[in-house]
Order: sequence, then C-alpha cells, then structure tokens
Amino acid sequence: MTSSFFASCAILVALCATAVAQQIADPHFNARVETPAFTKNFPRVLFDEAHNNSETTSGRYKPFADLLFNDGFHLAVNRQPFTKASLQTFKILVIVNPLGAEDADETGAEDPAFTPAEIEVVSDWIRGGGALLFVVDQSPFAAAADALAKKLGIELGKGQALDPTNADKDMNDPGIIAYSRANHLLADHAITNGRSDAERVNRVLVFSGESLKGPEAAEPLLKLSDTAVDKFEPPAKNVASVGRSQGLALRVGKGRVVALGDAAMLSAQLTGSDNQPFGMNVPNTDNRQFTLNIIHWLSGLLK
Repeated sequence: MTSSFFASCAILVALCATAVAQQIADPHFNARVETPAFTKNFPRVLFDEAHNNSETTSGRYKPFADLLFNDGFHLAVNRQPFTKASLQTFKILVIVNPLGAEDADETGAEDPAFTPAEIEVVSDWIRGGGALLFVVDQSPFAAAADALAKKLGIELGKGQALDPTNADKDMNDPGIIAYSRANHLLADHAITNGRSDAERVNRVLVFSGESLKGPEAAEPLLKLSDTAVDKFEPPAKNVASVGRSQGLALRVGKGRVVALGDAAMLSAQLTGSDNQPFGMNVPNTDNRQFTLNIIHWLSGLLK
C-alpha cells in the first residue's frame, strides 16, 4: 500500500506539472479598446471552430475574440461545414490551425481539413468581396490546410521557420523572430502604418511557426531575412527561406486575405511553470495593434 501511495503521488505531481506547463489564455490580458473602430454597423466576423481547430474563442484565442468585440466587431462561432448560406452574412472569416483529426498527434491530423466543396465556397465568397484571416502553424496544421492555401495561391512552408540572427534576444529561441522597422523585416503597408501615429506598428514578435510564399501580387508584411531557414525533421534537410515571409496580404477578386504562419502572435497566452507571457501580452511589442490593424484592413476600414 505504501508503494502504491507513493506511485499515485508521483503520477499526480507529474500531471500537475504538465498542466502548469501548458499554454493557456492569459486571464489578465487587457483587451480594452479606448476608441472602438465601430460604434454602429458592426462588421460580422465568423470564427471557424468546425474543422478540429486547435485555437478557439473559449480557449487560447479568447483574448483575440475579446479584443475584436471591444473594437466593435460582432463575433460568431462557426460549427458547421462552410456553405454559401453560412458565409453570406459575414464580412470576415477567421480560420486558425485546422486539422484533419481531433488532435495534432492523431493519425490523420495531416489529412485535408476542408472538403473540395468547402474550398470552392470559401474561394468564391472571397472573390465576391469577403475577407479571410488565414492563420496556420507548421505541419500537421499546414498539411491539413494546404489545399485551401493552394486555391488562394499561397504556398505553405510546412517546416519550422528559424532565424537566429533576428531572434528576440530576451526569449532565447531562434524560432521567436523579431520583425521591426529597425531590422527592415517589417514591411511598410497600410496594416503596419494604421490610421494614425498611435496605430503605427514598429515591432512584431512571431512565436515559431512556418514560412509562406504568396502569388506575385501578394504584399509581404513580415519578411524573412536571408539568414532564415525552414527546419524539417530528419531525414529531410533544412531549406533556405529566401523570398518568403511569415505574414502577407493579398487581394483575391473583390476580397482580401491576410495569411500568417504563426498562431501565437495574435493570441495572449501564459506558458511554462512560471507563466511567462506569450503573444500579444509580451512587453515591448506591437502585436496587439498589429492584430487590430489586420482586422481593420480586412474590414475595409484601412484602404
């Protein structure tokens, strides 16, 4: 009985340690918006949770959802396959980290998350004037989202983007890359400039993720440097990321798309046993304003 008791205690301690180390939404994140962009005619945003998405409005993307709500957007959750009818009343669709199975470590996680019919529906909706925020981490998420990305002319890197030269000095991780005006990796764009000096974005952190390449007309927002590489699990070899980015904006027909290669940058999380900030809540970054500016551009508020 004594050995069983201690074994049970050891298991409990291990479980508690695992729970503490998990990334969770920051319950103290300040999602307040002093001057909301919309006080009437609230744009409707549909947040997808129908495709085994790892990020949800009640989970790690709650701070994102709260920020949009406080800025005057009407947010609804999608829990059904995409159809023409399900999208027609919405201005913006948000898709974050879909999967082909319930969990990232399950067999089938890399299978297509969307049916061919859904991909056609979303593409037609964008071309008709809809706007998509498409956020996809490295595989298995990238593999599951690949068919939709290709339909939009976007090539997903699928590996982990690393850049030791431009990694954030405080985070000590080559995958946490700083994009700033100082290192010339943050592009000059309506999204990074905002509507005023108060909305100007000067520094964005990306918390690992993958690289992207858009069609010729796409505008890179977060340009990977010549020292960046896409890392893959052996036996696959690393590939130089020259000419790629971790964020881009493009127009598709009458619509707009912003694609990002990292989900954490638009979240606000606590991670590790010491609850370190991870995402929009990291000090000395403009990720919070970057998030708002992206949504403003997709809504048409930023021309």
